[in-house]
Amino acid sequence: MCSRVTYIGPAGSVVTGRTMDWFMSLQIAAWSLPTGIPREGGSTQKPFRWTSQFGSVVTTAYDGIAFDGLNTAGLAANLLYLPCSEYGPRDPSRPGMSVAAWVQYVLDSFATVADAVATLQHEPFQVVGINVPGDVPPTAHISISDATGESAICEYIDGKLVIHHGRQYQVMTNEPTFDKQLALAEYWMELDGQMLPGTGRATDRFVRASWYLANARATDDEVASVATVMSIIRNVSVPMLDGFDPEHPNLSSTIFRVASDHTRLRFFVELADSPNVFWIALPS
Repeated sequence: MCSRVTYIGPAGSVVTGRTMDWFMSLQIAAWSLPTGIPREGGSTQKPFRWTSQFGSVVTTAYDGIAFDGLNTAGLAANLLYLPCSEYGPRDPSRPGMSVAAWVQYVLDSFATVADAVATLQHEPFQVVGINVPGDVPPTAHISISDATGESAICEYIDGKLVIHHGRQYQVMTNEPTFDKQLALAEYWMELDGQMLPGTGRATDRFVRASWYLANARATDDEVASVATVMSIIRNVSVPMLDGFDPEHPNLSSTIFRVASDHTRLRFFVELADSPNVFWIALPS
C-alpha cells in the first residue's frame, strides 16, 4: 500500500507525491479545515486533545481517517501501511492518539519538520490502532515533509518510536522497516539504472522511485515540478488488476494519487479511475 516521494528543485521548490494502493473502496473525500478547531485523538481511553493552529487540506477515508494533507505553513504529512508496526500494549495512564488522527494532528500543530520531530520524539501520546473494513491490521507509519525540503519518517518498531530525520529521506513505501529499505536501495542504485526491479512489491517500488527521483529533471517551474513528481508516482503505481492477497493488502491496485506543492501551497488529487487531476489552493 502506497509509495511516497519528495522532490527538491535546484532553487528550492519542494513537491511531495504519494500513491494510495488498497484492495477496496476507501470512500475518499477531500476536506478543507480551518484553524481553531478543538480536537481529540480518537482513543476510547484518555484521548489526546489539541486545538488546530494551522489550516489544512486533507484526504480522508470513510470521513474519519486522515491519510494525506498539506497545511498553510507548507507542511505535508502522509500515512502509509506498515504491517510490522507495533504500538505496544495500551497504557491507560497515557493520552491516546488513534492512527486515524495522527496525520491531522501533525498538520494542525507544526510549521516545519524540525518542529514536529522536536515534539514527537518525546512521545506526548501513545499511538493506538483502529479497526478498518477488510479485517486488515491497522498498522502504519507516517512521513512528514516541509517547504525547506526536510523530511521525517516515523514508525513504531517493537513498541518503540524510530524517527529518520533529514533531507535525504525522500522516498518511502511499506515493509520492511525503513532502515532495511535504505540498505536494499543502496545495492540497486549502484547498478545506475541498468536494471530496475519491476514488480508491485514495496521494495521494488522503493528502488524504482529512488532511481527516478535521483535522475529527475532539475526544475523549479510550477507546472513542471508537479508534473515530474506525478510522473514518478505514476511509474510506481500498481495497475488495476483482478484478485487480492489477504496476506499482503499492500500489494493492491493504486486507487488515487496526491501531490503537495509545499512552496506554492497547492494540493493535487488524481483518482485512478478518472482522467482528471484537480487541485486546491491554500491561503498563504
